[in-house]
Amino acid sequence: MLENIRLSFQGIWSHKMRSFLTMLGIIIGIASIISIVSTIKGTNEEIKNSLIGSGNNTVNVLLYEKGYTMEIYSNSQKPFGIPQVSEETRSEILKLDSVENVTCFTERRNMEGVFYRDKAISSGAIRGIDKSYFDTVGYRLKTGRIFLEDDGKKFRKVVILDQNAAEALFGDENPIGKTMEISEEPFTVVGVVESESNYETTITNISQYYSAQESALSGVFIPKECWPIAYAYDEPEKVVVKARSTDDMEEAGQKVQKILNATISPKQEEVKYKADNLLEKARDMQKLSAATNNQLIWIASISLLVGGIGVMNIMLVSVTERTSEIGLKKAIGARKGTILGQFLTEAAVLTSMGGMLGVAAGIGMAQVINRVSGVAVSIDIVASVIAVLFSMLIGIIFGLLPSVKAANLNPIDALRRE
Repeated sequence: MLENIRLSFQGIWSHKMRSFLTMLGIIIGIASIISIVSTIKGTNEEIKNSLIGSGNNTVNVLLYEKGYTMEIYSNSQKPFGIPQVSEETRSEILKLDSVENVTCFTERRNMEGVFYRDKAISSGAIRGIDKSYFDTVGYRLKTGRIFLEDDGKKFRKVVILDQNAAEALFGDENPIGKTMEISEEPFTVVGVVESESNYETTITNISQYYSAQESALSGVFIPKECWPIAYAYDEPEKVVVKARSTDDMEEAGQKVQKILNATISPKQEEVKYKADNLLEKARDMQKLSAATNNQLIWIASISLLVGGIGVMNIMLVSVTERTSEIGLKKAIGARKGTILGQFLTEAAVLTSMGGMLGVAAGIGMAQVINRVSGVAVSIDIVASVIAVLFSMLIGIIFGLLPSVKAANLNPIDALRRE
């Protein structure tokens, strides 16, 4: 085998230009497939990241009424049969293998009663949160302090703002220690938080636009124990769970959804908890482009077929040129298998070299596409290895006919030919 490989390289080197032109079809085909696969993988990762973010692995488990997210407003009636999440239920959720943390909170999306002097917040959400909210959702303290355990126990009217809310109400003024108004109740600002995520969503469709708009809304946070002070009564809670990994998000959401729905009164048929399955949304978006991507790969594969035909052609020429050599080898005792193996090895080495050059060219093309058009790319090592092995297989398949022809040559007839 090693001798056959040595002879193959010797034959390729002695006809450098012809060998390169023979490999060109393989190089173009492999390069096209690698660049397309890299672009597809990069686009799929971008779709996934645009929905999930930079790895905080959080899943919203929200209340839905008749298929729509249930929101409670100032004039809403409290829905019956939906208790707040108890410590027992919270403990049951935390025991799940796929769950790292959980937080429960109440929320209002209308900011009508939030003021500081003559300034108001036009859009955003006010939430009554528990002690694990900021760690679970992914906020870090920018200035001031977070809520203390005594804040809830002693019903202190304190509030924490995110950056958007702090800028909207206070501008360049330091908000810490200032008193603002929530539903005609005075609350003291004790802290400002900001998101831990540095991920920036690339807006390429309407879903990503709405996601970016959502992240730009203002957030106002008060201890959940103080919620009845501002809004008169306890309300059903929303839940966010932090999965241990991105792959665990779907399982965590489904299991938490089941646990929470078991706490709802059987008489309540219209309102149920439902996990927001972001991975499923990502898969659905990826499927939309799958048909087009597959067509591109098949089109690129045509050049591999052309390259294979080129290999067969040049190997037939090589057999003709080396007829005397083949006759001499057979005359001194070379078997058919030896001749067959030599020419198959030469074809496989030729196409494998083309495959490796094609992989390098494909990676280069992918980077050029990324720089010129801004399309995300991700190099797939497995696809690269498979491409080289596939090019070797092409050499074996298309080199088989010339190799069989060489192996079946009559040594006497071969030696007569000049």
